[in-house]
Amino acid sequence: MTKRARVIYNPTSGREAIKQDLVEILAVYEQAGYETSAYATTPEPNSAKMEASRAVREGFDLIVAAGGDGTINEVMNGIAPFEQRPLLAVIPSGTTNDYARALKIPREDPVGAARVILNPENRFKIDVGQAGDNYFMNIAAAGTLTELTYDVPSQMKSLFGYLAYFAKGAELLPRVKAVDVRVKYDDQVYEGEVSTIFLALTNSVGGFEQVVPDASLDDGNFSLLIVKDSSIPGMLQLMAKALKGNHVGDDRIIYAKAKDVFVEPVHEEDRLMINLDGEYGGDAPMQFHNLRQHINVVANVAEIPNEAISSEMTPELQRMEKDFIRDVDKVHEVESNK
Repeated sequence: MTKRARVIYNPTSGREAIKQDLVEILAVYEQAGYETSAYATTPEPNSAKMEASRAVREGFDLIVAAGGDGTINEVMNGIAPFEQRPLLAVIPSGTTNDYARALKIPREDPVGAARVILNPENRFKIDVGQAGDNYFMNIAAAGTLTELTYDVPSQMKSLFGYLAYFAKGAELLPRVKAVDVRVKYDDQVYEGEVSTIFLALTNSVGGFEQVVPDASLDDGNFSLLIVKDSSIPGMLQLMAKALKGNHVGDDRIIYAKAKDVFVEPVHEEDRLMINLDGEYGGDAPMQFHNLRQHINVVANVAEIPNEAISSEMTPELQRMEKDFIRDVDKVHEVESNK
């Protein structure tokens, strides 16, 4: 019986790189033994999600999500609710491409990303997070700093990738405020002020791999990170520590493993927005559950060359990094003089 694959691609993602390579990408999946067709997403809300659900109902054996993390999240949301789920492959063409980074998929070579499937051993069952009626495959977050993902202009993200988020983060630091929350995780409870909460399924957060350095893709647990400090000097210190992976033991941090997490604001008048894989996912109170090894994905299981997972620091990115450091220094100087 012939196996079928459906490539769901975002034609506007990543400077439209996917469209240029689409014919060659389809040929790769044909070579892998799949009768392959393609669907271009539209501006209609949940276009990728609806097409992925249709493909599951039609009995497709493989669904390929080609685009940024938002497109991949939508496709995964279309697959996750079904009892029988097809194999999922990823072709990254967005900005940070956190999920592709975690799966060791080439992030600058769409055709190379497709070719990962040609090795039959490149299959891996990964955990999926459930948040209310929605699903996420990389990270759920709440708190003032997480709102920067809604504010960064799309053109800025396309040009500068993860450094665009950092530049906006420096701008937002003076607006960070603490929120009183109640977080129940497995058999423990934290109640108090927080500035940020992360529930991570992978070790890649905004392009950085040291924020949750020991995250596992398939152990059935979230890596829960609660940041209690909301002062600007404290946030600057923690940001510097997080870039080096030295923040986990800090007293201002709670770092734990948990399968089930419940988050709610202590005061009803406080709004706590939930971010799922970089997109708005509703407001707390919210229940999170880890679905262990829920989806079988194509992943570069064997060790791969460093250049396949590292992007070049272009002059534009170097300038953005310098601007970010300058902005942080300005904020720190203002706070020190108060």
